[in-house]
Amino acid sequence: MIAIAVDMEIAGFIREMERIADPCLAEEFDCGRIGLIVEGKPEVGTVCCALDATEAVVDRAAALEADMLVVHHTPLWQPLTAVRGATMRLLRAVLDAGMNLYVMHTNFDRAPGGVNDTLAAILDLENAEPMSLGVVGDCRISLDEIGRRLGHGGLRVWGEIDRAERLAVIGGSGFDPAFIAEAADLGADAFLSAELKHSVARAAPIPCIEATHYALEAPAMEALAGRMSWHFIPDPPYVVLVP
Repeated sequence: MIAIAVDMEIAGFIREMERIADPCLAEEFDCGRIGLIVEGKPEVGTVCCALDATEAVVDRAAALEADMLVVHHTPLWQPLTAVRGATMRLLRAVLDAGMNLYVMHTNFDRAPGGVNDTLAAILDLENAEPMSLGVVGDCRISLDEIGRRLGHGGLRVWGEIDRAERLAVIGGSGFDPAFIAEAADLGADAFLSAELKHSVARAAPIPCIEATHYALEAPAMEALAGRMSWHFIPDPPYVVLVP
């Protein structure tokens, strides 16, 4: 696939991104961490899209002469007091290419057609209803099929369950006790997310199904790239399951 030229001034591009995922939908902790994070060329022709702005992704986008890289996770999560090491290498590659870097995080989680809607579609959830940061719906597929459809490291199931009849899903790190309790109140008999702590799993009122962060969020970025005729750059982490 080649990267597609969209020929748009940066201000127009930002307006289009905010139409897709309104910044007002974002969690408070995303303040200052979404939107145009690195300013580059004033006009956008070629756009690339990925889950993370890793060095490999930025190098690939630069090779494609991208004017814009759209990602889900900002590479600048903490305030910077020094620019060196991996951060220096990443920013140097972005700046040398004159590339813009745009982030859509929890606002894209909640947006129509965003992270959680994409997961609901992948898993064929029916009678879906929104949660505060996710979605819950009737699930007709087996745990094995959920793992097959998500891929990228499979699943770990905490608790005794053969099949999730009503499944709650939060893309990314969603194993918060308050979210799990909300899902249970909405009738969920299992909760799917990533990065589960032992203490949370032991206290959860319903079984927890743990996938990888990448498996839960990359599909939405790939789907967005497809809708917008951008170039999606896959960059899954290397995961090995050792019995």
